[in-house]
Amino acid sequence: MRVKVISRSTDEFTRERSQDLQKVFRNYDPGLRSQEKAVEYTRALNAAKLEKIFAKPFIGAMDGHIDAVSCMAKNPNHLKAIFSGSMDGAISSLYLEACILVRVSFFSHLTFLSFLSAKAVMIIFVLITFRGADHQWDGNLFATVGAQVDIWDPNRSEPVNSFEWGKDTVLSVRFDPGDCNILITSASDRSLTLYDLRMSSPATKLIMKTRCNSVCWNPREPMNFTAANEDTNCYSFDARKLNEAKIVHKGHVSAVVFCVKYTYDGTYLVSGSDDTNLRLWKSKASEQLGVLLPRERKKQEYLDAVKERYKHLPEVKRIVRHRHLPKPIYKAANLRRTMIEAENRKEERRRKHSAPGSMPVQPFRKRRIIKEVE
Repeated sequence: MRVKVISRSTDEFTRERSQDLQKVFRNYDPGLRSQEKAVEYTRALNAAKLEKIFAKPFIGAMDGHIDAVSCMAKNPNHLKAIFSGSMDGAISSLYLEACILVRVSFFSHLTFLSFLSAKAVMIIFVLITFRGADHQWDGNLFATVGAQVDIWDPNRSEPVNSFEWGKDTVLSVRFDPGDCNILITSASDRSLTLYDLRMSSPATKLIMKTRCNSVCWNPREPMNFTAANEDTNCYSFDARKLNEAKIVHKGHVSAVVFCVKYTYDGTYLVSGSDDTNLRLWKSKASEQLGVLLPRERKKQEYLDAVKERYKHLPEVKRIVRHRHLPKPIYKAANLRRTMIEAENRKEERRRKHSAPGSMPVQPFRKRRIIKEVE
């Protein structure tokens, strides 16, 4: 009688060093895995739970200001530093890697700073109050707003050009990153105005029902911009078609943070408010900081893909979408939701009790826009 025995080579199963990984042999035949979907669903559910467990977005706070932090700016050539300005006229340079304050300087005029020498390079005295300023992405000109829009050259003490459309105060200004000659402003008369430096007059003016406090261009799609409105919504527009908003961003309940900036790599964000502190946060609350090993990175990519695949299922969806909000924000959000539902019911009843066609249904993207002036 001949008996066949299993013979294995020791070299195929023995590790050369203790640091080597154990060799695991798998059969990838799909017919042997009848519970593949169930296993993936369990992994997605566990990944969603672990994401909430390890969600710790706060990194650190940076103090040093003695008044409310009102504005921030980034330097594209120095990614680890950020500059902040407070309402007492202090300008601070902050080192994000160590969360420490580097330098504070006090100025109350239109001032050009050199943080290499900690001295003012140039000071221009004017008789008006500035509400905002922005520099060209690729050029030497910069703009200031207040009673009017002024275009400045650093080598001159007077504006090279000035624009004025109405007598209302201009609140903010931003240059287009794609075209250095295009800029947009928001004013207290509820208007958004586009300017072209190659023209002697403003190009287009959009009037809304409520005032826009700030405006910003999309760095990846330079033809689009977003305006922060007083009705707690943000509206994204296409500069070539201003008769309706592309997207309406909802979810805010009130304005409590004065300024927020993302870092250039998108990993962190910095917020400043009236408690005189700057806070550093992770953009993804559960993201692991530091250098990841290849196996760790592949595992995280796999878990993200599994969560994306099963995000529509009830259990995974409930965990992923759940947010623990502070009590005041939670109550304000419920009140805001109740007000919106009541307004929609009232409008629907008015439409039912009016003549057919007298009150057409208007999309929300057009509801807050009054008119466009050329």
